Amino acid sequence: MIQGLEDFKTYNKAMELDESVWAIVAAWAYFEKDTVRKQLVSACDSIAANLSEGLGRYHSKEVKNFTFYARGSAFETKTWPTKAANRKLIAAEASIELIRKTDEIARMINGYIQSLNNQVNEPETQYRSMGLTLNT
Repeated sequence: MIQGLEDFKTYNKAMELDESVWAIVAAWAYFEKDTVRKQLVSACDSIAANLSEGLGRYHSKEVKNFTFYARGSAFETKTWPTKAANRKLIAAEASIELIRKTDEIARMINGYIQSLNNQVNEPETQYRSMGLTLNT
């Protein structure tokens, strides 16, 4: 069971991808930064952000919804390295590697969604197991 973000492997992989993307796009010129970079970074950042927000939600339906948003952001993220390579902003090999990493995260998200579907504990029980209490 995931106790917090430090235990959440999918989230941590998404954070690693964020840093890889940032390292690539940080040196781009203004126009490229203002167009492709904003979209790529936003989509990529959204994966980890939605996973963390979902983990912090109380109801299982909300947890799943944010996880679905994260999966959608992963698919959006895959579009931008292709566009960047087509526009000669990154090498084709770099694009392929970013897409490979994003595919890995998408598979992990699918596994997480499956585990949420199989989970019998309600969020209140999960919160108690993490030593948290809910204000009702």
